[in-house]
Amino acid sequence: MIRYHKHKFNAQQATHDGIKFQSKKEGRYYLELKLRQKAKEVIFFLRQVPFDLPGNVRYWVDYQEFHADGTVHFVDVKGRRTPEYIMKKKMVENLYPITIEEV
Repeated sequence: MIRYHKHKFNAQQATHDGIKFQSKKEGRYYLELKLRQKAKEVIFFLRQVPFDLPGNVRYWVDYQEFHADGTVHFVDVKGRRTPEYIMKKKMVENLYPITIEEV
Protein backbone atom coordinates (compact mmCIF):
# COMPACT_ATOMS: atom_id res chain seq x y z
CA MET A 1 0.00 0.00 0.00
CA ILE A 2 1.31 3.45 -0.91
CA ARG A 3 0.39 6.57 1.07
CA TYR A 4 1.61 10.10 0.41
CA HIS A 5 2.05 12.97 2.90
CA LYS A 6 3.01 16.70 2.59
CA HIS A 7 6.69 17.57 3.19
CA LYS A 8 9.13 20.46 2.93
CA PHE A 9 10.10 21.65 -0.56
CA ASN A 10 6.68 20.38 -1.68
CA ALA A 11 7.98 16.80 -1.62
CA GLN A 12 5.36 14.23 -0.74
CA GLN A 13 6.32 11.49 1.67
CA ALA A 14 5.69 7.94 0.56
CA THR A 15 5.29 4.61 2.34
CA HIS A 16 6.34 1.28 0.79
CA ASP A 17 6.50 -2.03 2.67
CA GLY A 18 5.69 -0.12 5.87
CA ILE A 19 8.76 2.13 5.45
CA LYS A 20 8.31 5.91 5.32
CA PHE A 21 10.33 7.79 2.70
CA GLN A 22 10.99 11.53 2.57
CA SER A 23 9.76 11.74 -1.03
CA LYS A 24 8.00 9.76 -3.71
CA LYS A 25 11.29 9.78 -5.65
CA GLU A 26 13.14 8.12 -2.76
CA GLY A 27 10.35 5.54 -2.44
CA ARG A 28 10.52 4.77 -6.16
CA TYR A 29 14.29 4.30 -5.91
CA TYR A 30 13.72 1.81 -3.07
CA LEU A 31 11.35 -0.17 -5.28
CA GLU A 32 13.93 -0.06 -8.10
CA LEU A 33 16.60 -1.40 -5.74
CA LYS A 34 14.34 -4.29 -4.77
CA LEU A 35 13.92 -5.16 -8.46
CA ARG A 36 17.68 -4.92 -9.03
CA GLN A 37 18.14 -7.20 -6.03
CA LYS A 38 15.75 -9.79 -7.52
CA ALA A 39 17.73 -9.54 -10.78
CA LYS A 40 20.89 -10.28 -8.71
CA GLU A 41 22.55 -7.02 -9.81
CA VAL A 42 22.44 -5.77 -6.20
CA ILE A 43 23.23 -8.30 -3.46
CA PHE A 44 21.73 -6.17 -0.69
CA PHE A 45 21.38 -2.56 0.38
CA LEU A 46 21.16 -0.48 3.54
CA ARG A 47 19.01 2.60 4.10
CA GLN A 48 19.90 5.76 6.01
CA VAL A 49 23.58 5.01 6.64
CA PRO A 50 25.07 7.48 9.17
CA PHE A 51 28.37 9.34 8.87
CA ASP A 52 29.76 11.30 11.81
CA LEU A 53 31.06 14.77 10.98
CA PRO A 54 32.95 17.32 13.10
CA GLY A 55 30.94 19.32 15.62
CA ASN A 56 28.69 16.41 16.66
CA VAL A 57 26.99 16.52 13.25
CA ARG A 58 25.68 13.37 11.66
CA TYR A 59 24.87 12.96 7.97
CA TRP A 60 22.73 10.10 6.63
CA VAL A 61 23.23 8.89 3.07
CA ASP A 62 20.00 7.45 1.68
CA TYR A 63 21.38 4.11 0.44
CA GLN A 64 24.51 1.97 0.60
CA GLU A 65 24.36 -0.61 -2.17
CA PHE A 66 26.43 -3.78 -2.43
CA HIS A 67 26.59 -4.85 -6.07
CA ALA A 68 27.22 -8.35 -7.45
CA ASP A 69 30.38 -7.13 -9.20
CA GLY A 70 31.93 -6.37 -5.76
CA THR A 71 31.46 -2.60 -5.86
CA VAL A 72 29.82 -0.58 -3.10
CA HIS A 73 27.82 2.53 -3.97
CA PHE A 74 26.61 5.33 -1.72
CA VAL A 75 23.52 6.97 -3.19
CA ASP A 76 21.48 10.02 -2.21
CA VAL A 77 18.11 10.56 -3.85
CA LYS A 78 17.75 14.31 -4.35
CA GLY A 79 15.05 16.48 -5.77
CA ARG A 80 16.81 19.68 -4.72
CA ARG A 81 20.48 20.28 -3.89
CA THR A 82 20.40 22.63 -0.89
CA PRO A 83 23.54 24.52 0.24
CA GLU A 84 23.49 22.51 3.48
CA TYR A 85 23.41 19.22 1.55
CA ILE A 86 26.26 20.32 -0.74
CA MET A 87 28.40 21.29 2.28
CA LYS A 88 27.75 18.04 4.17
CA LYS A 89 28.30 15.90 1.07
CA LYS A 90 31.71 17.53 0.55
CA MET A 91 32.59 16.99 4.22
CA VAL A 92 31.68 13.29 4.07
CA GLU A 93 33.66 12.79 0.85
CA ASN A 94 36.70 14.58 2.36
CA LEU A 95 36.61 12.61 5.63
CA TYR A 96 35.75 9.17 4.25
CA PRO A 97 37.11 7.34 1.18
CA ILE A 98 33.76 7.35 -0.64
CA THR A 99 31.90 9.22 -3.36
CA ILE A 100 28.21 9.92 -2.92
CA GLU A 101 26.24 9.45 -6.11
CA GLU A 102 23.10 11.53 -6.68
CA VAL A 103 19.98 10.33 -8.44
